[in-house]
Amino acid sequence: MLHSVIGVLIAYTAGSIPSAYLAGRLAGVDLRSKGSGNLGATNVVRVLGPATGLVVFAVDVLKGALPVALLPGITSGTMPRAWVAILYGAAAVIGHVRPVWLGFSKGGKGVATACGVFLALAPLPTLVAIGVFVAALLSTGFVSLGSMAAAVALPVLVWAERGLHSPFFTVSVATAIFVVWTHQPNLHRLSRGEEHGFSKLGRLSARAGLLIGAIVAAAGVAWLLWRGGRG
Repeated sequence: MLHSVIGVLIAYTAGSIPSAYLAGRLAGVDLRSKGSGNLGATNVVRVLGPATGLVVFAVDVLKGALPVALLPGITSGTMPRAWVAILYGAAAVIGHVRPVWLGFSKGGKGVATACGVFLALAPLPTLVAIGVFVAALLSTGFVSLGSMAAAVALPVLVWAERGLHSPFFTVSVATAIFVVWTHQPNLHRLSRGEEHGFSKLGRLSARAGLLIGAIVAAAGVAWLLWRGGRG
């Protein structure tokens, strides 16, 4: 059995794997000086294309999901297992934002890694939140708006499934605050009309985004009614 402190170090180290940076280096570019300069999947899509961006996104999600899913079962300590899993998830996200492999310099914003964490902690609410992200992205063309919309929706969805007293609800609120805080530059650019977006995606997919949004909303209402019936 590993001690939980070692588990935190493992989770942080895994989260620090700079997948976007490595993808850029393989293509002969430093993504820190290209596009938005952010080491996240969105900038990879913008600079290197959707296929590479999808691979980076998947790796970033796994960086959050695997430590949460695997490490609590092989570590020892006095904390309840739910909080141990949350601790490992937080360590993975911090690793993504400030990766040790890049000298603790700025990494990504942690959204994809946090998504992986919550897929392991609360799968159903997270899947619905991903639907919110897709709807917002297709409607507006802005990944930043989709990320913030999903982050804000997640605590409501976790509350609906787990209740106000669940540790997962507490950490989902903290995550929403963290995501909005890390997107402050995006909010400023949005207010000035200077935000980097996928304008073609927004123009062509508004109806699709609204349709997905309606489906997600209907699913959320049905879910709340179902949970209420069970309670």
